[in-house]
Amino acid sequence: MLKNSLLIFLLLSIILILFGETTKVVLDIDKLFYNTMAEKLTSQQLNQYFEFQDKWKWVSYFFVPIYIAIKTSIIAIILYIGTFFFSQKEITYKSIWNIAIKAEFIFLLVPVFKTIWFYFFQTNYTLEDIQYFYPLSALNITGYKNLETWFVYPFQALNLFELFYIIYLGFQIGKLTNTYADYGLKIVGLSYVPSLVLWVATVMFFTLNYS
Repeated sequence: MLKNSLLIFLLLSIILILFGETTKVVLDIDKLFYNTMAEKLTSQQLNQYFEFQDKWKWVSYFFVPIYIAIKTSIIAIILYIGTFFFSQKEITYKSIWNIAIKAEFIFLLVPVFKTIWFYFFQTNYTLEDIQYFYPLSALNITGYKNLETWFVYPFQALNLFELFYIIYLGFQIGKLTNTYADYGLKIVGLSYVPSLVLWVATVMFFTLNYS
């Protein structure tokens, strides 16, 4: 199972990098950044920035699998603790990490939706629009311009992808514990969801104090 999980992890990392680069090219992020920063920086400074970015681009690719590894490992630990306390069947950490890795594929739809939205629908956009846009989220309803900065992230986190993610985790945990999806959702609801709320609250706190 570990070998299978590592292959899935590698595939996820590659796809995420490819999607990121595709979004950058299709939406012409570099040109948008150049136009946005043209009033604050000189042409020479901007050219130096892009040269530096091109030179060290591989570093950003390197951090993608690190980010995925850290995120899925933490979530797997949280779910493992949840199954330890609320499941009668002994579950291995490896099997839970395998679920966490597979669940991440749900979030691959986010850059796809974002690219489609700005390419076909909202064709007149700014760098901030792309930065704050999160498809199928509460922020899409309220908009970010009239929100306090520290409210932006929780409104982004409240989205349908996160809901599907929680449902998928619950379904898989239910299968893993030889119970039903509702029992798996109970475990996820008592372990992952409170941790997510705590994380959102932490981000809000730091945003409020340092913005």
